[in-house]
Amino acid sequence: MKYTIFGESHGPAIGVTLTGIPAGLALDMEAIRFDMARRAPGKSALSTARKEDDEPHIISGIFQGKTTGAPLCAIIQNHDMHTQDYERTRNLARPGHADYAAHVRYGGFQDYRGGGHFSGRLTAPLVFAGGVAKQLLARKGVFVGAHISSIYGIADEALEDWEGLRAVQGKDFPVLNDEAGKQMQEAILEARKDQDSVGGTIECAVFGLPAGLGAPDLGENVEGIFSQHLFAVPAVKAVAFGAGVAFALMRGSEANDPMFVDDDGQIRMEQNCAGGINGGITNGMPLTFEVTMRPTPSISRTQFTVDMARWENGVLELHGRHDPCVVHRAVPVIEAAAALAACQLMGI
Repeated sequence: MKYTIFGESHGPAIGVTLTGIPAGLALDMEAIRFDMARRAPGKSALSTARKEDDEPHIISGIFQGKTTGAPLCAIIQNHDMHTQDYERTRNLARPGHADYAAHVRYGGFQDYRGGGHFSGRLTAPLVFAGGVAKQLLARKGVFVGAHISSIYGIADEALEDWEGLRAVQGKDFPVLNDEAGKQMQEAILEARKDQDSVGGTIECAVFGLPAGLGAPDLGENVEGIFSQHLFAVPAVKAVAFGAGVAFALMRGSEANDPMFVDDDGQIRMEQNCAGGINGGITNGMPLTFEVTMRPTPSISRTQFTVDMARWENGVLELHGRHDPCVVHRAVPVIEAAAALAACQLMGI
């Protein structure tokens, strides 16, 4: 299965085309809408005030309620756009955004409104694609879930099992420890009050992957496949598998995962520092990773920048609607990217 995301933040619509979807899959659209609602903006002071219903309209690949095997294409209409917010600053490169890099790459022809194709708005069709992937994985007994592991240094509880992640999916603020979640929300609101933003981390796990998937070679190793999908998500700046950067604080005796044969005759590990991967190959334990997401670059504070039309220094003052933090809305996005990666790994 492969996918292509198209559209711009302030264009008429955004969408995704998936190829390689097997015929005969009865899509659970309510499950997909549920995930898209988890990502949707405009629900509280913790996110942008932009309101979109994010209702996916499937225009090909479905007949009589089941996939046909042809390319599956879904579009999502854009409605609540304030394009005028971007006219005044169209030539000012916003620090932290892709404005300057895109200007050079596309010769100034890129859509500058709301970030165009580089906007986090494009994660809505990604969640749709991930919703399809989740349903394909479920037929193989594979489950994907995630939670906020930290925001601005405030940490959630560590992940222990898939039941905890299932419970998180039903929460407005997806954390394991609700008290930690309250502190995170206070930090987000404090940043908004200061005309600023905060970042954080998301921990994700894929349960049910068999041992032996992947290879050590370039393009086939598990970490590489997942990283390729995860770094396509705007704001993701780091990916760490298993214990991640904590390996630097360990001895080998702590980092190694002792092995044993369980009562069902399956080989298991007493811990999972490796994150379910050894030598670029799955080892049968849950595949775990954590992504680091940068603070939202759109902030209301005055910033120094350059005028790309005049090629001179400038000052930027942004107005409009922006997220003081994208981490909580990105949880279903990271799940989607992980589900698509898992499908690629399993050859679905």
